Amino acid sequence: MPTGVARVVILRGLIGLRLHKRAALALLVAALAVVGAPFVVSRLNLGAEALRVCLQISVALTVCALFFAYLFIVRISDDRRQIAESEQRFRRAMEDSAIGIAIVALDGRILQTNPAFAAMLGYSRQEIEALTFFQITHPDDLHIGRETMDSMRAGNVDAFHFEKRYLRKDGTPVWARLAGSVIRDERSGHPLYLVSQIEDIDARKQAEARIAEAETRWNFALAGAGQGVWDFDKRKGGTTYSSTWVKMLGFEEGELDGDPDRWLTMIHPDDRQTVAEADRAHLDGQTPFFEAEFRMRHKDGHWIWILDRGKAIERDEDGRPIRAIGSLTDITRRKEAEERLTVSAAMLADEKERLRVTLQSIGDAVICTDAANRVTFMNPVAEKLTGISGEAALGKTLGHVYRAVDEETGHRIGATRPAIGAEAPSDQNSRAVLIRRDDTRCSIRQVVSPIMNERNEFCGLVIVFQDFTDARALQRQLAHAAAHDALTGLANRSSFIRTMEGLVEQARKEDGTMAGGIHQFMFIDLDHFKLVNDTGGHAAGDALLKRVAEAMRGVLGPEDIVARLGGDEFAVILKSGSIAGARIAARSIIDAIAGLNFTWDGRPHAIGASIGLAAIRANCGEVDEIIARADAACYAAKAAGRGCLSVAPDGNLMNDRSEPPKPLAVAS
Repeated sequence: MPTGVARVVILRGLIGLRLHKRAALALLVAALAVVGAPFVVSRLNLGAEALRVCLQISVALTVCALFFAYLFIVRISDDRRQIAESEQRFRRAMEDSAIGIAIVALDGRILQTNPAFAAMLGYSRQEIEALTFFQITHPDDLHIGRETMDSMRAGNVDAFHFEKRYLRKDGTPVWARLAGSVIRDERSGHPLYLVSQIEDIDARKQAEARIAEAETRWNFALAGAGQGVWDFDKRKGGTTYSSTWVKMLGFEEGELDGDPDRWLTMIHPDDRQTVAEADRAHLDGQTPFFEAEFRMRHKDGHWIWILDRGKAIERDEDGRPIRAIGSLTDITRRKEAEERLTVSAAMLADEKERLRVTLQSIGDAVICTDAANRVTFMNPVAEKLTGISGEAALGKTLGHVYRAVDEETGHRIGATRPAIGAEAPSDQNSRAVLIRRDDTRCSIRQVVSPIMNERNEFCGLVIVFQDFTDARALQRQLAHAAAHDALTGLANRSSFIRTMEGLVEQARKEDGTMAGGIHQFMFIDLDHFKLVNDTGGHAAGDALLKRVAEAMRGVLGPEDIVARLGGDEFAVILKSGSIAGARIAARSIIDAIAGLNFTWDGRPHAIGASIGLAAIRANCGEVDEIIARADAACYAAKAAGRGCLSVAPDGNLMNDRSEPPKPLAVAS
């Protein structure tokens, strides 16, 4: 069975053999004529001469027939040899071809293919020759092959070429380019076979797809960025502009193509010189690329700002540009923003100067820091209070320049940044003390305010502080005067009552179980004090009251509380809760007062003291009730002869005669 290639080659050989058969038929007829001629002549009654001529003619015809028969045999042998050689050449060309070759029947069956086509689709030759072209064609491209078959049957095409996708054995598509021809019957012209050459162009198609995708991304990027592209090509005799470029200036696409110098006429007159110089510098090779910002007239007449960047990518042998490409960007908004920023910067500079002058002029000290807590500003008042110049402080950390501690605890007052996302209120402190580098101190009142930007990010601190030394001293004086007796320096009645209220509340909470109580309260009334006032005057009385206060403080412990309730009445709270201890303290007070050697205008005065004692403990009642019980006990002591102690336990008055008072000398 001949192969597909052999069929094609033999078919072409048989076409030539048909001509040889016609010639052989003619020779056969001639030979028969020669052989039959003697018989015919013998039948005729011809003369000897005529017979001789006929025989000569017959011999000549026989020789000619034999000669042509020889030539015909030689020609047939040559044709057969040429057919064999052609078949061998076609077979080798098909087998060794780097591209696929297939012989396809009219119904799409693959009659024969070469290894290159089978390998391109991942089949063996036996597998692919068992398929049709429609089975290995991508479904979306089936119409391409069918249209070719229809045109071929109709006799409209003898050759074809197109691109379509095949399916590999694993199902993946592969692009291929087909080129082929139709082999027809010589006599009838009917198509017999298709011979196709199939070239694998999948790599080229993928590269084209990547290039198209990159070009699409590039065009989208340029359009999204508002950039237009211009392309000057001297060979083409003009400049072309992208659609974005022309639309940027309000023109239609293609409306500006052609004249390479037209864009120069659209530049603002004030900018043309600058643009021309930049263009000339690049064309002369002085700059690696062209770049300029200028104004161009829009088609409707208004001006827009343009950023033009370009580069000559090809020059002739004289250095003149042949090809140049560049881009234009509409920077009108940026220029408007820059103008606004310039105005804002000028206004900000003016405002900053006003603030600087204000801060330099105010009487408060001001220190500013950045987000890293480094000093960025100090006004003269701050320099004076800290003892550090602003020049020396700039860039230093705040702790190196400013150190504030709490006046009462001595703990450092930190100026810290607020937590992320938290509110940042100002921190005020009126009892801060500034410690200078030479360890001198200054009472200050400070306000620390964080600086937050519009994104709520911490940017630094502003510390405003004032010298509060005199005010703090005055405050202490006023506070002391409000809580102390102006004459004796002891606690006054109001502050004493507040202290006692706290102790009573504490006793209620602790519910003390000590025999005497948690604390002991004494109500002290001076004996014979009125006589001093009457004889020596109020000055003498005031002097004596100061001596009494000193005497009482001298015999009591530092934790005990002594107060002047008014006139010649005093009160004491003993922190010790034992009654025995209270009696000892009371006797010490009585003896100290009785032992005062007070002389006024050369005249001695003697006084004494009567004391009422009441316990401060749980369920002891309110402060007024305790004072009332102690007051009643004091009067009981006076009634008992003065100069003694009377205890009122559990609210019941009881004279304490365990230590009877000693008689005291009283001035007459």
